[in-house]
Amino acid sequence: MRAEERVLIVGQGLAGTALAWRLWERGVPFVVVDRDEAVTCSKIAAGLVTPITGMRLNLNWRFESQRDEAVAFYEGVEQRVGERVYFPLKQVRLFRDEAARALFRRRMEDPVLARQVVRVDWGDGADVGLLDERQFCVRHGGFEQSGGGYLDAEVYLRASRRFFEERGCWRMGEVRGDAVVDEVGVGVRWEGEVFGAVIFCQGWEAVRHPWFDWVPFQSARGSIIQARASQLAGEERVVNSSGCWVLPRGDGEVRLGPTYEPEFDARFPHEGSPEKLARLRERVDGLVVGGVEWLQVQTAVRPIVKRAKLLVGRHPAHERVGFFNGLGSKGALRAPWAARHLVEHWMDGKELEVEVDLRHNL
Repeated sequence: MRAEERVLIVGQGLAGTALAWRLWERGVPFVVVDRDEAVTCSKIAAGLVTPITGMRLNLNWRFESQRDEAVAFYEGVEQRVGERVYFPLKQVRLFRDEAARALFRRRMEDPVLARQVVRVDWGDGADVGLLDERQFCVRHGGFEQSGGGYLDAEVYLRASRRFFEERGCWRMGEVRGDAVVDEVGVGVRWEGEVFGAVIFCQGWEAVRHPWFDWVPFQSARGSIIQARASQLAGEERVVNSSGCWVLPRGDGEVRLGPTYEPEFDARFPHEGSPEKLARLRERVDGLVVGGVEWLQVQTAVRPIVKRAKLLVGRHPAHERVGFFNGLGSKGALRAPWAARHLVEHWMDGKELEVEVDLRHNL
């Protein structure tokens, strides 16, 4: 594709927004087309960037390099839009039992993982000041990690939209897959316009249109809670325990989550399971001393591709039709790197890494 040819970006979630910024940095013209729905997975995302994650307490894939790139990327966005969007933040992870403590001892043998750890409470009665036990219930100890943070996704997406809209690069609308035609010798045609390429960044709904309905999505519905816990007004760290996290937002306001529903009715993407929400409430009430007041429940579907961290690349039969999807819960961390990787492939001819290349993961 020639640098002067416009790119049509379908969807302005975390993937589409990062892609737009990477094209902007390269001076490549583009148009983002988005339905501007009030509730989407990206808009309600917690935006957590976490070094050590999951039940297995593993270091996030390529964490240090992707974190450094993400932080620099968001700082650049902040300078352009005039708003702060990324906040460095320490995080506390509590052990669920003795087995988790034993596992973490083994994990600490990895020097890359160990340098993310600030302090550890091994649950032996030694007071390390990990958490104020008047605020949180600490049963088995835990550890504090640095190097993480969170992206205020709502502000980031809104400010990016305004920036692009003011420059004629953003439109509200819907790009139906069957309305996009890849014409040999011409380009990609949509609604009477011709583009050098189209890149679909539509999240889980990519399964519904003809270009990528074969991608092995394994998406999950999940809920995030806006809540109030005045007793946590002085806490500034994310606290994670037994399948839930608490993200303080100042003045006693917090966000809680998530629920996880790998099986859900696709007709109701914004209706969380009452049983899953009840289970989350139990977990939070067991973590926060005095409980929390729930204010609002927001539910959306997180795009997850089976056996893949994310997928980018070209349609197997159409060079001008691209795909950027499957970021899951790691979008804030991975989107800047993945967007750059895709743009360098598209504009410079660099090979995509096999691990994330759509064509190698059919």
